[in-house]
Amino acid sequence: MEQKTDIQKVQELTARLNQYRDEYYNKNAPSVTDEVYGRLFDELKRLEEFSGYQTFDSPTRTVGYTAVSALEKTKHEIPLLSLDKTKQVDELLRFINGQPIMLMLKLDGLTVKLTYDHGELQEAATRGNGDEGEIITHNAAGIIGIPAKIPHQERLVLAGEAFIRPSDFERLKGSLLDSNGEPYKNGRNLAAGSVRLLDAAVCKQRSVTFMAFNVVEGLDECEDLSDKLYVLNVYGVPVCPHLVSKSAITKADLETAIGQLRDFAQKSDIPIDGIVAKYNNVAYGKAQGRTGHHYKDGLAFKFEDDLFETKLMCVEWNPSRTGEITPVAIFDTVNIDGCAVSRASLHNLSFMEELELMPGDRILVSKRNMIIPHIEDNLDRGGFDLSRVVPSSCPCCGMPTRIHVSAANGSTTKTLYCDNAACPTRYLRQFVHFTGEKAMNIEGLSEGKLEKLLGWGFLRSFTDIYRLDEHKSDIVALDGFGEKSWQNLWAAIQRSRETTFERYLCAMDIPMVGSTASRALAKHFHSSLDEFENAIMENYDFGQLPDFGATISKNIHDWFQSEEHWLFWTELREWVHIAPPEEQQSTPAAAGSPFAGKTIVVTGKIEPYSRNEMNSYIESLGAVAGSSVTSKTNCLVCGEKAGSKLDKARSLGIPVLTPGEFFAMAQAS
Repeated sequence: MEQKTDIQKVQELTARLNQYRDEYYNKNAPSVTDEVYGRLFDELKRLEEFSGYQTFDSPTRTVGYTAVSALEKTKHEIPLLSLDKTKQVDELLRFINGQPIMLMLKLDGLTVKLTYDHGELQEAATRGNGDEGEIITHNAAGIIGIPAKIPHQERLVLAGEAFIRPSDFERLKGSLLDSNGEPYKNGRNLAAGSVRLLDAAVCKQRSVTFMAFNVVEGLDECEDLSDKLYVLNVYGVPVCPHLVSKSAITKADLETAIGQLRDFAQKSDIPIDGIVAKYNNVAYGKAQGRTGHHYKDGLAFKFEDDLFETKLMCVEWNPSRTGEITPVAIFDTVNIDGCAVSRASLHNLSFMEELELMPGDRILVSKRNMIIPHIEDNLDRGGFDLSRVVPSSCPCCGMPTRIHVSAANGSTTKTLYCDNAACPTRYLRQFVHFTGEKAMNIEGLSEGKLEKLLGWGFLRSFTDIYRLDEHKSDIVALDGFGEKSWQNLWAAIQRSRETTFERYLCAMDIPMVGSTASRALAKHFHSSLDEFENAIMENYDFGQLPDFGATISKNIHDWFQSEEHWLFWTELREWVHIAPPEEQQSTPAAAGSPFAGKTIVVTGKIEPYSRNEMNSYIESLGAVAGSSVTSKTNCLVCGEKAGSKLDKARSLGIPVLTPGEFFAMAQAS
C-alpha cells in the first residue's frame, strides 16, 4: 500500500476534526471524547508546521470568514490572456503538429490567480480583462481547494478556475438570485458572482471549488507543464485533470482522449465546456508568442457554442443596396467571450416566423463558431404576429414595402424589400460599394462624406464622382471638408481612374460577381473589356469557367439586359483606363506545380497572409483561386477558424490540406 504524504495526512485530519467539531457544536452529539479530539488536534498542528501546508478551514486557524466593503483592483504583471478557440478536431490536430501535448479539461467557471510567497497566500485575484483584475483574497477561505499555506518558500503564481459543480448548482439555483433579482441561468454565472462576493461567509455557502491549470511564475526548474502541475499536486493544490502524450498523437488518439476526458468530467461532477490542448514543453510554448488577445501555446476545443439568455428589445430594419431590408435584433447586452453583444442579424422574415420572435421575448444568444452573434431560440413562443413587427413602409424613404417569397430546394424564404430605386439609404450603400477598396478604391471617400455629397445633390450617378470639380467651391465650404481635404479627395478620385478589369467589373455590383469572380474573368478575357462585351453579345456560357456555375452566368446576362446598366457600363469606360494584363510568364513554379490547372479554395485564416495574397499565390502556381467549394473544386486549403467550406469539402470528398502541407507541395515542385 502506498504510504500517505504529510500533506495527505493534514487533509484527512482536517476533514476528521471538522466533522467532530460539527458533531459537537452543531449537532450536540459528539462521537469522540475531548481527549481524543485534543490529541488529534495536536497531531494536526504538528503536521502543519512540519509540512508547511494548511487549509483555510483548519481547526488550528483562529481567523474566521471576513468581509470587505469593496473589491480593490490589481495589475497582472504577466497578462492572463485567454486561448484561441476551435470547434474542429482537424484544426486542433494541426495546432498540435506532432509536439508533446497536454490535454486537460476546459473548466467552466471563472479564472482566478493565486500568489504565494514564503509559503503563504498573499493574494487571490480574478482574471478581469487580462491586464487588471479584482482582489478576492478574503474569499479564498470560502473556496474549496485553495490552501492557506504550501511548502514552497519562493514566489509562486498559479492560475486556475473557480467553478460550481453541476450537482451543487441544481441544489442552489432555486434559492439564489443574481444582481438583477432573477434566478441564475447556469453554474458559470453563479460561480463568477460568488467569487466576487464581499462576504466570505456567504461565498462559503455556495460550494465554489478551485482547480489549478497553469503556473504563471515559479518552478522554473521544471521543463514541462505536466511536471509543474505535478509539483502543485504534491503541495496540496488541486490540479485540473489532464492527459499527457508520450508520442506523436494521431486524429484517432485525439478523439479517444477527448472522449475519455469528457466522460471523466461527467462522472466526476466537473463542469466543462471543452478541452484545452497546451504544448507540454514550457519553452516551446513560450516561443510561439502571443497576440493581443491570446497566447499561442494552447488551443481550446469547444464542444458547442455557449448559450446566453437575454431579452429581445426591438427589431431594427436596415435597407441594403439591393433594396432588401434586413431585420436586426436589438437585445439586452450579454458578455460572450469577453465581448459585449447587443445585436444580431435576423436574416429574413422566415427566420423570424420560425422562432416566433416578438419584442419582449426571452431569447438564447450565441456566437456561432465563436465569431458571429446568432439568436438560437425563443423561450417565449406564442402570440406571434408578422404584421405587428414588419414595417409597411421603408424606414428610410417611407415608400411601401413588399414581401418577396422565393423558393429553393423545396423550401420558401420570405424577405422584405423596398422597391424605391431612389431610396436614400439604398442609394448610399450602392455608392459605398462603388467607391470601396475592392471596386474603384477611392481612398478617403467615406460613407459620411458620400452622404453629404448625395444630400447636397452633387452626386446623382456614379460618374458624377469624376465631375465633382464642377462643385469644388461649394464642397470646400462644407463642414468637414476644406481646401486640403478637397485636394486629397480629388487626387484619390484621379488615381482611381487608372484601374483594373477586376475592379471595374466588381464596381458594377453584379450579383455573385465579387473580387474573386472578377479576377477569374479578367484572366479568361485577358483583362479586355471588349472581349468581355463580345462574350455578352454572343451569349457566352460563363458557367463553363472553373468555380462558376449556371447561376452566376445567368446573373451576368440578366444584369446586362438592363438598358440603364449598359449605359452605366459604357459611360464609366469614358472616364477610366483599364491597365493591361501583366505579362503571363510561365514561371518555374507554375510550370512544374502539382496545382497547375486545379481549382484551389482557401478557408480560415492563414497567417501572415491576407486572402487576396493567398489567392495571388495560388494563381502564381497556375491554379484557379476559387471562392466557394463546389464539385469542381480540386483541393481545400484549411487554416485557422475554418467555416462551413470544410464541412462541404468533406461531404464532397474533396482533399483537404493544412497550410503547411500546401506550401510544402507548392515549394517542392
